[in-house]
Amino acid sequence: MIVTLNSKETEVASGTTLMQLGVDLNLPQIGVAIAVNGKIVSRSQWQTFELHENDKIIIIKAACGG
Repeated sequence: MIVTLNSKETEVASGTTLMQLGVDLNLPQIGVAIAVNGKIVSRSQWQTFELHENDKIIIIKAACGG
């Protein structure tokens, strides 16, 4: 299925959870926030939060410095 990931169309398997997406993208264990369709999804929900066709996902990584 197709989702939009940080403004880029991306194909993911049907039934993919946010946790699996994080693993597939090698996201760090800390310093990452994910919003789906404009709403932040808490990390405690990533394991069970399934993505759907046409979801809009934004991944934000914390950065040090200024």
